[in-house]
Amino acid sequence: MSYEVVGITVLWTFLYGYLIVASIDFGAGFFSYYSKRTNKNHIIHNIIQRYLSPVWEVTNVFLVFFFIGIVGFFPDTAYYYGTALLIPGSVAIILIAVRGSYYAFATYGAKESRLYSFLYGATGLLIPASLSTVLTISEGGYVSLEDGYVSLLYRELFTSTYSWGVVVLSIVSVLFISASFLTYYASRAKDENALQLLRKYALTWSFPSILAGIIVFFLLRQQNYEHYQNMLDIWWVFGISLASFGVAAYLIWKKRNYGTAFVLVMIQYFSAFFGYGVSHFPYLLYPYLTIYDGFTNESMALALIIAFIAGLFLLIPSLFLLMKLFLFDADYVEGKK
Repeated sequence: MSYEVVGITVLWTFLYGYLIVASIDFGAGFFSYYSKRTNKNHIIHNIIQRYLSPVWEVTNVFLVFFFIGIVGFFPDTAYYYGTALLIPGSVAIILIAVRGSYYAFATYGAKESRLYSFLYGATGLLIPASLSTVLTISEGGYVSLEDGYVSLLYRELFTSTYSWGVVVLSIVSVLFISASFLTYYASRAKDENALQLLRKYALTWSFPSILAGIIVFFLLRQQNYEHYQNMLDIWWVFGISLASFGVAAYLIWKKRNYGTAFVLVMIQYFSAFFGYGVSHFPYLLYPYLTIYDGFTNESMALALIIAFIAGLFLLIPSLFLLMKLFLFDADYVEGKK
């Protein structure tokens, strides 16, 4: 296995970790705001706060690792994506900063503000929508390269059915992943009222999430036929994703094994996410950039691979310890400490 393949695999693993952890965080923010607007905040507020309190500070670690790694392994991505995503990327950074400011004010006991609550809920949907632009652009047709100058074709991006399909998919996936986890978390907390409400949210967003995925799959046929054909060649990977979704939704509907259901949701997105990545191989940006173009030298690549794998082995036990001491500690989950 070449350094290029190892490098992109490690980075894709970090990005998947961010997909799951950040989705729970973003969705929790939206549900928190939505429950306030519907006068149900008293039902799920404690559950959401008990989850967010020890976790929010580590959510972006995965994303930071990914961005450092993508530039370290593939320096040319800084030129192509850095130029094309100047405005969309800036918007995402501003939204993340706004969300971080809410956490800071909430943590240090500032007075509850409707404006901050709204921004907290809104950024939970707008951040994944803005970040999904990267995957959209990578399919080609949205970037122009003339005389060595990279520019983003905003008209093509904002009038593309595929582009908006990816935005919708990112939003409904965030809500489904988050609701599935919070349902399990409420069951661990033995909070029946929160459990029933969050279970309702999970079932509500389950069908839209899988429907959006199927629609985007077929929209890809018009946007990037080569990638679409590559996905058909590994159809069984997406079959695993669909089957995992079906069993997870069934368990939530039958009100049992919520932990198993969330693990199946993770498998659902793991299969779909890595299936998408493998079928996208070797392109980082159709048709201009592959993982073999402008790859860093072997010494640097080896050092980065060792550093990132070591980081992964440090991060995973740290998250496990965090979950053991806080998230899944019996007394903490039930609000006794």
